Amino acid sequence: MASACPRPIFLSFPKSPSPPLAVPGKHHPSATATASLSLSTRARAAPSSAPSPSPPPSPPADGVGPAAPTRGDVYLGRQLAAAATAGARARAPEEDAERRRRRKEKRKALAKKTPSGVACCYGCGAPLHTGEEGSPGHVEPATYDLKKRHNQLKTVLCGRCKLLSHGHMVTAVGGHGGYPGGKQFVSAEELREKLSYLRHEKALIVKLVDIVDFNGSFLARIRDFAGANPIVLVITKVDLLPRDTDLNCIGDWVVESVVRKKLNVLSVHLTSSKSLVGITGVISEIQQEKKARDVYILGSANVGKSAFISAMLKTMAYKDPVAAAAQKYKPIQSAVPGTTLGPIQIEAFLGGGKLYDTPGVHLHHRQAAVIHADDLPSLAPQSRLKGRCFPANDTDVGLSGNTLFWGGLVRIDVVKALPRTRLTFYGPKKLGINMVPTTEADEFYKREVGVTLTPPTGQERAEGWCGLQGVRELQIKYEELDRPASDIAISGLGWIAVEPLGVPSSDPDSSIEEENGGSGELHLRVRVPKPVEVFVRAPLPVGKAASQWYRYQELTEVEEELRPKWHY
Repeated sequence: MASACPRPIFLSFPKSPSPPLAVPGKHHPSATATASLSLSTRARAAPSSAPSPSPPPSPPADGVGPAAPTRGDVYLGRQLAAAATAGARARAPEEDAERRRRRKEKRKALAKKTPSGVACCYGCGAPLHTGEEGSPGHVEPATYDLKKRHNQLKTVLCGRCKLLSHGHMVTAVGGHGGYPGGKQFVSAEELREKLSYLRHEKALIVKLVDIVDFNGSFLARIRDFAGANPIVLVITKVDLLPRDTDLNCIGDWVVESVVRKKLNVLSVHLTSSKSLVGITGVISEIQQEKKARDVYILGSANVGKSAFISAMLKTMAYKDPVAAAAQKYKPIQSAVPGTTLGPIQIEAFLGGGKLYDTPGVHLHHRQAAVIHADDLPSLAPQSRLKGRCFPANDTDVGLSGNTLFWGGLVRIDVVKALPRTRLTFYGPKKLGINMVPTTEADEFYKREVGVTLTPPTGQERAEGWCGLQGVRELQIKYEELDRPASDIAISGLGWIAVEPLGVPSSDPDSSIEEENGGSGELHLRVRVPKPVEVFVRAPLPVGKAASQWYRYQELTEVEEELRPKWHY
């Protein structure tokens, strides 16, 4: 019997799944996983199999071969570096000393700012005290103690301000630029020192200029007080200009004058604190430009700063409750220059920032600095100006060989003029104008000063009068006969328009020789008190006829863009 054969043994192993077939247009996740696994495996194995390439060597900084520096160049470079280091070390102490000096100057200037803990009169800014009676800031001891006990010193008005509010002329400023007569408690230099801290403050400066005394009140060196702070220029008292004056001509004339003086301002505003003309525009400009900074009202003495602040508060009170509350304790207004004797802080803005009324800058070259304190009201025009012409239209008297006296303050000798030349005076009406032959002028002045020629007023003041010692020879050229040649501005008083052919002629043949050529020269001699300045400027376009002869400047687009804009 045959034996059975053993059955063969088959060993089976599990097969790894084959990758799925790729179907066009269909993405299979398992294929992606397999591919990523293979790539990651090769990536981990790569560092062990092949070393990474090293970065190429950087070339020497000084070059190699012919470009390599010589030993002399290396030595010279080291010596120059050592010298520069030694120079920097030597300059360091000087720079540190300069920085320390500037910081000391800034601290010294800021220390002149009235401390917040000192109570001041809200009318004039003088510190309150119970010492010398009649001085600025003096308060009766009983009143001072009572107000101090109830924390109401900010509502106290000093005795001097009470007198000023009732029309009394109480001066307090003496020294160079101060006012003769009366009591002098503070010098003009001390008031200027009180403003020295402004250049170190971050503030918006509102500079005020009197249109009647534009040149005398302009403050050409305003940057000495304002520093690099932005300035808004405000022209005050435009309501005093003659009737029918075109303010468009006035605005262009002011901007042109500011450009000539090279003063960089944000804008120019024509205003009147009495009629509130232009006040709204100034308020809008201040609100836009102050940017949480304090606002300082700056200007020369008696330019109308306190009146301008009162007009601002009155206009703002309709919408701003803070300004409405500030109206109760506003600065005192007076015709006496030097009413404000210290910075007066006013809470005037609802959104923050304070308004400051500052002491006026007293200038020695104005007429107010040479006359007695009791004569100061005669220099302030109280109503709209009206030009006074000499000679008048109904006379045939020429100006050549004659002298005109404007009160006792100005003398004009007409040395050479055309037969129809006319001088038109714009200024306070209280000052009379007299014309006499030049040969009799000296005797007439000695006899009539203090009597007919006032100020000075009275025989006593006339005896101590300094006289008209300042002499200015003026050669005024004219090129057109149908417009004024120029203005003669007297600092602190007004101006005189010079018209070559101002007097109309009834005989058309009498002006044939004058009109030939259309150009010429006038010779005038102006006498004023010694420190008073005389300015010759472009004619101010006032009156109805000014809009016909005034010519606007022709500017390019670039010049027009750079010029400050004016508003009213």
